Amino acid sequence: MRVPNALAAAGIATSAVLVLASCGSSESKSPDEIAGVPTSAPSVTATPTATASAGRPTITFPPFAKNVFEGPQTGDPRKDAVLADNAQWVDAMDDAIFQGSASTRTLEFYTNGQAVEASIRYVQGYVKKGDKWAGTTRFFDRKVTFGDAGSAYVAYCADESKSYITNPKKPTEHTPTSASSYVFYNTKLTKNKQGVWQTTNVLSDRGAKQCQP
Repeated sequence: MRVPNALAAAGIATSAVLVLASCGSSESKSPDEIAGVPTSAPSVTATPTATASAGRPTITFPPFAKNVFEGPQTGDPRKDAVLADNAQWVDAMDDAIFQGSASTRTLEFYTNGQAVEASIRYVQGYVKKGDKWAGTTRFFDRKVTFGDAGSAYVAYCADESKSYITNPKKPTEHTPTSASSYVFYNTKLTKNKQGVWQTTNVLSDRGAKQCQP
């Protein structure tokens, strides 16, 4: 389970609380108030390919690490575009971890607003310790809804039970799977002038009941 330290674990959760439009409410809610997310496991498919437009940067992971985004495309081009750029944002944060810097083009490309500070804090939680990660992290039950003024919301779960922290200066520890291996995320995205759905705010809840197997 990849939780390198308190800073990295809290880095995203400490960002401003979202207005959870994806839960059908206009009120801000704490993680414990988030509406349940279905836990049915859809079939694994490749991450929807982001279009080559807007000069999207290429993200390449090292061979020992992999993010898997489950679920088929929705059939709605607008929703599929949001899901694709959400996946790219997730990959961009991990790409920054592997590069050892929170100042990467990919992270800047897919992040805006209050999510910038939260994403940087999350990456730095790894970088300051010299940590990387290995294994496979699974993302599932990904749901898209649309809000006002061109905004979109993606709610989803992460399964970190098959990924773990690595550090060349420390022995690798495979933390046993627990409730903390599963995280619920609710993200807000806004489409910029180049047509990229940038993540602008994010809420996380580690150990969320709706993401437990």
